[in-house]
Amino acid sequence: MLTTEAAFTLRKWTVKEYHKLGEMGFFHPEERVELLSGNIIKMSAKGTAHTSATRRTASVLSDLLGNQAAVYTQDPIALDDNSEPEPDIAVVRIDSFDYATHHPTPSEVYLIIEVADSSLTFDREVKAKAYARSGIADYWVLNVNERQLHVFREPTENGYQSEVILGETASISPLEFPAFNIAIQAMLPPLVSN
Repeated sequence: MLTTEAAFTLRKWTVKEYHKLGEMGFFHPEERVELLSGNIIKMSAKGTAHTSATRRTASVLSDLLGNQAAVYTQDPIALDDNSEPEPDIAVVRIDSFDYATHHPTPSEVYLIIEVADSSLTFDREVKAKAYARSGIADYWVLNVNERQLHVFREPTENGYQSEVILGETASISPLEFPAFNIAIQAMLPPLVSN
């Protein structure tokens, strides 16, 4: 009887290899994937609440920030050589070439927001660690099911040192834009009575 497990190592992918797979047609054209910490992650389907919250949040941020920052939805950001996630919303420094030559890097990112309906645990644990390791100072997870906002700040190599959970009646200011106050309820899908 075998009493010890054999050690094994997963093969990690680089951003360059990930792009090559895409160029070769490895992924189905409608397949949604992202690269996170060297792993190719299949992204979950977007429900209506997720889509509504993403659209509403992007609109609120765009209206509020105007020409002080760019607001991108579900576009890649380049964390490092092994991570190119596609966050639901990224608030980034304005680039005169509109990022035609590269994806935004951590030094160009002001705020990342993931909208969670079925992905709350993944967004709070796996993605939070990847964003923290890359030095993203302000990371939010909008929990559409519980109508809460999880705010992660103080990144370290091992994750965020601070997580605050705010209810839908609260408001918040992004770290880089403290003069702007955002009502959490404005980011959430409206409640529809049946």
